[in-house]
Order: sequence, then structure tokens, then C-alpha cells
Amino acid sequence: MTANLITQTEHLLSKFYFNEIKVNSIRNVPGGCINVVYRIETTHGPFLVKTNHARKFPNMFAAEAAGLQLLKANCNLKIPELIWQGEVDNTAILILEYIESGKRIKNFFEDFGNKIASMHKCTSEYYGLDNDNYIGSLNQFNKKSNDGVAFFISQRLMPQIELAISNNKIDNKAVNDFEKLFMKLNQLLPAEPASLIHGDLWSGNFITDANGMTCIFDPAVSYSYRESDIAMTKLFGGFESAFYEGYNDVFLLQKNWQNRIELFNLYPLMVHVNLFGGSYLNQCREILKQYL
Repeated sequence: MTANLITQTEHLLSKFYFNEIKVNSIRNVPGGCINVVYRIETTHGPFLVKTNHARKFPNMFAAEAAGLQLLKANCNLKIPELIWQGEVDNTAILILEYIESGKRIKNFFEDFGNKIASMHKCTSEYYGLDNDNYIGSLNQFNKKSNDGVAFFISQRLMPQIELAISNNKIDNKAVNDFEKLFMKLNQLLPAEPASLIHGDLWSGNFITDANGMTCIFDPAVSYSYRESDIAMTKLFGGFESAFYEGYNDVFLLQKNWQNRIELFNLYPLMVHVNLFGGSYLNQCREILKQYL
């Protein structure tokens, strides 16, 4: 596979840049649990190449590419440039600009918060997206809705609950508690237009680029509640306080947003229930208790 990948990468890069490009070396990049990821050194510099079986996760890279382009068009954060995505001999391939890491600027998290807030100011009359995509390795559904509460239930929580039921990863008590929560969401969720969100904004999906600025990647984009992005930043420890201060300087969060963090994190936690099981369902149970 590696030899064939090198040949294909040389061909695709040469076609993209209208110049003959050769691969000098290739090595695996650690940390990818869904795709096989490589750093490929070429005569034109380094590139990041993701591969997967095209039939295992249909259109995953097409959705990722579309998400990156949507973010690139609507925010001033660094987004990896899309070079090519497609299929070769049943292998899905995504070629991106390789982002070299560097030392953070002094006000890194304040600037990060400013720019996420500016991105969230890109709003839509509907919740959802023109296409479905992925959250991790699971399908994320984005059927458009003018009703944010209905969208959060039908396109976020219910698909994960139904998947958990089919795989015996959730009990009837938890399902019933979710149904009780649904009856209260109109009083709990904020009323505001849907924002363009990254959708999977945790510490593993951003790095510091060579200029010391934030680069975000691996999106699960949609137009949705902006607080769901903010909540995700808190799921695994939280960003530095300057991020939230910088965010509020540009786009003030609604009153009591801190009280809704765990409510919005029910979605990624249910994703984790379906992917990993374990204690994530217990976390969901504890959150449900708070709102019931």
C-alpha cells in the first residue's frame, strides 16, 4: 500500500501544482484512531495524507474537505489547505497542507477565543447543513430545521440514543430520562440564530502553527448552537480562561451559559458511549439528573 500511495501522491501533487513533485520520505503520524495518517516529505515540502477504506466510512473525507472549506471561507483562524480528496482503488485519500508547529504567541488563547467568536457570528436561518458528515467515526445527521430544539433532539441526541439502544449500550431508565429532558428543552436552550460551529472543538483538534497562532482541523461542522462549541472545549478539562474572556469580548455569551455546558455535552458524551462505552453513560446519567 505504501509504495502505491507514494506513486499516487506524486501524481496528484504534480497535477495540483502543475509541476513534477517527488516523494522523498513517508512516515506515520501517531494519534489517528480512525484513519491511517502520514507525513509525506516531497520536493515541494511536507504534506499530511489520510487514508481509509472507502467503503468503511463512505464520504468521510468528502465531508471533512467540505467542512474545512466552509470554515476557511468564514473564519480567520488557520485552516489546513485542501490539496485533494477522492478514491483510488477502494482507498479513500485526503491530502492536506502539513501544519508545522511552533511556539504560541503571548495572547494565544485570547486571540483563539476572539476568532472562534467571530466565526460564530456567521449565522444561518436554519440549523443543520446541506450534507451529513461525521463526528469521530459515527454519522452526524444535519437535516435542516428552523427549530433549534427540534434539531438538537432529532439530529443530535436521538440518533446516538437509537444507536446505543441497538447495541445494548443504554438502559431503559436512561432512555426514559432523555425523553423527560426533551420535554424541558424549550425552557433550557437559548433562543438565538444558528451559528457556524466547528462541532468537535476539543484540545486534540487544534495546534499552534509556525507563526504561533491557532490552527483548527478535523471538523464536524454544522449551523447549530454556538454554545455546543464552547461546551466541547470544557469536556476534557477546558481551555485557558483567556479563551472565554476573548470570546466574550467579541460575541457575548447569553446569561447562564455556564449552566448549559453539560446539557450540550450530552451529545459528545453519547457519541463516546457508542464508541467506547465504559463510564460515559454514567456521566450522562449524572447530567440528566441535574436537569430533571
